[in-house]
Amino acid sequence: MKSNILAILVVTAVACMLTACFQSPTAETDDHAQGAESPSGPHGGRLLRDGNFSIELTIFEGGPAPQFRAYATRDGKAINPTSVNLTVVLRRLGGAVNNIVFTPSGDFLQGVGPVEEPHSFDVDVTAVVAGQRHHWAYASLEGRTRITAAAAREGGITIAHAGPATIGDTRELFGTVALNPNARSEIRGQFPGRIVSITKNVGDRVRRGELLARIESSESLQTYPVYASVSGVVAERNGNVGDVTFDRALYVITDPAATNVEFNIFPRDLGAIRPGMRIAIETLDGQIVGDTTLSGYLPEGNRAAGTALMRASLPNRDGRWRAGMALRGRVIINAARVPLAVRTSAIQRFRGLDVVFANYGEDYEARMLELGRQTSEWTEVLSGIDAGTPYVVGGAFLVRSDIEKSGASHDH
Repeated sequence: MKSNILAILVVTAVACMLTACFQSPTAETDDHAQGAESPSGPHGGRLLRDGNFSIELTIFEGGPAPQFRAYATRDGKAINPTSVNLTVVLRRLGGAVNNIVFTPSGDFLQGVGPVEEPHSFDVDVTAVVAGQRHHWAYASLEGRTRITAAAAREGGITIAHAGPATIGDTRELFGTVALNPNARSEIRGQFPGRIVSITKNVGDRVRRGELLARIESSESLQTYPVYASVSGVVAERNGNVGDVTFDRALYVITDPAATNVEFNIFPRDLGAIRPGMRIAIETLDGQIVGDTTLSGYLPEGNRAAGTALMRASLPNRDGRWRAGMALRGRVIINAARVPLAVRTSAIQRFRGLDVVFANYGEDYEARMLELGRQTSEWTEVLSGIDAGTPYVVGGAFLVRSDIEKSGASHDH
């Protein structure tokens, strides 16, 4: 009972620590007090005031791409847009800077160029009217949160970088480790005779040229030595002192580093998997062993399983992989190299969009993606994130939950 109570207290303490450490950043304002609580104008935009002059800044999303629109007034009355020189500078998480200039369009000023997603940035607005300069600075944040490094570790958050990847259909194969046929050598006596001495046992390592036994020839009664013709490990010893040798191998020596994996190929994969394809070899629990190439089909398949067999060389310098051990392989077919991709497991649905969460220090922010080809491992990105951007892979759902909890809105 006491142990159960203690466990509950520990879990509660960790949950409280994570709640305290997952914090959404707050908007900062300048001396014009245009922060998160700034008033809205008649067009639903942010109203920026300086004395009797005002700019209402909004993002119009009714066209092919979102664009800024600005409405200038003095004493609450509209003024001619041609008399206003307006610029907006957007500073984004990660260091990107967008400079937006405006041109008159009817009764408003139109921003030149689209306002790319996410609409989350620190904003500097400068308007010059009749030689007088007006300036505002504020933070307009959405889809962003702040998570301390300690909380990120506790939550299992891991980071990768967007970049090129090979995308295709993955076929999973299973096989067993086998010695390379060329890795087995049989050592025989030159002449039949009685074994006088023997130096090695099964499992011993031997070097080429090392003495293995002495045999007394049945014909000449002379004793002659038997040496190892290769280096390796003694797999069989077929004789003891006093035994008489004939045509049977006295020793079998194998090279444990010369191993293959013989993969079962099911009938459904026979048309897709071909010799020369690259295969990633893993343990059954997903630990990476190495990459190699499939060789040709073996003459005989696995009759018990009803499969064909293909062989692939197995990196095994330390002798870790023994004959008979089970391994798994992954082959990508219809593969294509794409310039930009993210891990499929990192993609989350956020406000009806596919996103990943970019990470800079303790700040995390949604990146809205346009996606291309997708597999269980990789997804091609057509737009929405730059190559090299760090993004959340493990724990992405925790970041999404924290942003949703913070209520950072898509409000312009």
